[in-house]
Amino acid sequence: MLTIGSRGSELALWQARFIAGQLAEAGFESQIEVIKTTGDHLQTASLTQAGGNGLFTKEIEEALLDGRIDLAVHSLKDLPIELPQGLTIAAVPLRASPFDAIVGDRLADLERGAVVGTSSPRRAAQLRILRPDLRIAAIRGNVDTRLKKRRNGEFDAILLAVAGLERLGLANEIAEVFTAEQFCPAPGQGALGVETRVHGEAFEICKRLDHQPSNQAVRAERAVLAGLGGGCQLPVGAYAIVAGEDLTVSGVVVAPDRPLMIRSQTTGRARDAQDLGRRVAEDLLWQGAEEVLAPQP
Repeated sequence: MLTIGSRGSELALWQARFIAGQLAEAGFESQIEVIKTTGDHLQTASLTQAGGNGLFTKEIEEALLDGRIDLAVHSLKDLPIELPQGLTIAAVPLRASPFDAIVGDRLADLERGAVVGTSSPRRAAQLRILRPDLRIAAIRGNVDTRLKKRRNGEFDAILLAVAGLERLGLANEIAEVFTAEQFCPAPGQGALGVETRVHGEAFEICKRLDHQPSNQAVRAERAVLAGLGGGCQLPVGAYAIVAGEDLTVSGVVVAPDRPLMIRSQTTGRARDAQDLGRRVAEDLLWQGAEEVLAPQP
């Protein structure tokens, strides 16, 4: 019997149950253990102010290292680039939609000064490029809590990941899905990462759940972020798509406090996913990514 570690949110439990179902189809029984993380205790503080990286994974990874659980299921966009020594991503199952969505009204239909809620510096920065006339406000809580806040009139619209809404059966809430050109997704968005100890039975079992094109795409995207030396709270987007044996990687860096964005894209062999991601990061740095990310004095 394998023990799956998961946060207790509705979305996290959906993800854990999904992997449990995949394991069952492969002939392996599992059970889910809920673990409360630092991020779950922060209901009002900004994730950026609280430190961002690892807020939703630290305690779960400690349980993995201690042997209390055999595997953990994460939203890959929340998983830090650097994993603790002894842990690895054993599998990336077939990826869901990587795109962002707006709930409430289509972006073009929002009135000037409308209040849009997001907890993501990346989404906020890209929104400022598309609609500098809107007011952006921080929003916290799980998906259902955020939807209730919009219905209660605290926000005119909110930005969320398509994958999370679809997994919770809330796709009908979506007013518009953005293209990668409008809102470049977060590295790994829409993908799940199955984390295990580097060696052992759980790793050997879980690697059967891997979907190679999804794995290649997210490895390229995470390589962009790693190459920029960033964490998941930086206004950085990366999107990779596999077509046959080829992979195209796009990356954007957006200024956090002014309407400025730089882009890069490259195409190569999918087997060279991480090298392609690093190439995009290097080009973004050559274009001045460090200066773009630095707040203006």
